[in-house]
This record gives sequence, structure tokens and C-alpha cells, in this order.
Amino acid sequence: MQAAPSPNQQFTPDQLRDLIQGPGEEWTYEMRRQCQEILPGLLLGPLQASKDLNTLQSLGVTHIVCIRDAKEAFSVRPRFPEQFKYLVLDVQDSEEQNLIRLFPEANQFIEQAILQGGRVLVHCNGGISLSPSFVVMYVMQRLQITWEDALHMVQNRRYCISPNGGFLTQIKEYESIYKASLAVRSFPPQQSNANTRRKRADDSDDEESARVDDRKRQLVDDDDDAMEM
Repeated sequence: MQAAPSPNQQFTPDQLRDLIQGPGEEWTYEMRRQCQEILPGLLLGPLQASKDLNTLQSLGVTHIVCIRDAKEAFSVRPRFPEQFKYLVLDVQDSEEQNLIRLFPEANQFIEQAILQGGRVLVHCNGGISLSPSFVVMYVMQRLQITWEDALHMVQNRRYCISPNGGFLTQIKEYESIYKASLAVRSFPPQQSNANTRRKRADDSDDEESARVDDRKRQLVDDDDDAMEM
């Protein structure tokens, strides 16, 4: 099994192109019922893939993100809580559902699992719309690529994915969100410290000026008192 890329790992344009392009495997209908590895340590699939303990163990899965519509809770649920660590997200498979609000929890769970050397399966009922949308956002942010490239990368490994229109719109919106977050994190801390130092210096100058003004006023008052005597 490949080692998962570090969150700080940088890729050359050629490496990114190869990642996006995928292995070029021939896709068969039966593969819809299986899970596929999207990134080292990250797998995507349907409910059926989460129900086969032997397959999960053979793939080295340690963590599972179970994404379901609340009305599916009876069937789409953690099957092996003793063997795997689960994150369960109740998400409506509807174009109005806000995925961006729910994504940080899934992102943190996946990231921590991979950093610990684990392997994560992300699944929903069919592995077509709900779970792929979360995985596309994760891939986009992890590799710092466009939403189109992230979608193509996931689709080149699991050909049957098809996020609904509302999810696709949010995937596009998330590109600007994660890029803004990166820009904030890359803001030079020393510049911020310099601004703080300048502010402190300015405050000190203001305080000194105020003290000088107070002394001047005191001298003027003393002179006025002397002239009145």
C-alpha cells in the first residue's frame, strides 16, 4: 500500500497531472458495488463496501465515514464498531442541503486518521452523490487544486459518481473558501509582529507626548500663579 501524502507535501505539475489522470483502469458495472482508492489512505464507495468485514480488513481500513440521509439510518449505519472508528453524518441527499457547513468535521476526521497511518473509507448509500461530494472537497483542499481537477480525479477512479446540482455548486464555492483560508494562513507572522511593535511604539510616543504636554501646562499654570502674586 502507498503511503499517504503529507498535508504539507508539494507536488510538481507532472505529479499532479498523473494524480488527476488516475490509473486508467477499465470500468465495469460491478465496480459500482466496490470501493476505490482515491488517494493513498482514502477510499470511496457505497454502503455495500462497508458491510464486508473481510474486504475491509484486507484493504487495511481503520476508519469509516458513514454519510446517510436520516431516513436511511436503519440500514446505513456502523456495522463493526468494535473493529473500526466511525464518523456518522446525517445529511439530506437534496440540492438544498448545506455540505460546506458539515465538511470541516469530515475533513478533520479523515486528516487525523491518515496522519496516524490509518486508512479511511468514505461511503453513503450508493456512493454516487453524497459521499463523493465530501471526497471531492477533501481532495481539492488536500492537493490545492481546482474543483474541476478534483472532480475529474475522483471520477477517474470511481467513474459512476454524479453529485447533484446543489452539491456541485457548493463544490465550486468551496474552491474560493479553501483558497482564502490558505491565503490567511500564509500571511507572514513577522509582518503581524512588526505591526504590533509599531503600534506599541506609536502608543509609547503618544504617552510621552501627553506627559510633555502635561509638564508644559503645569509650567504655564505655575507662571500664571507667580504673576498673580
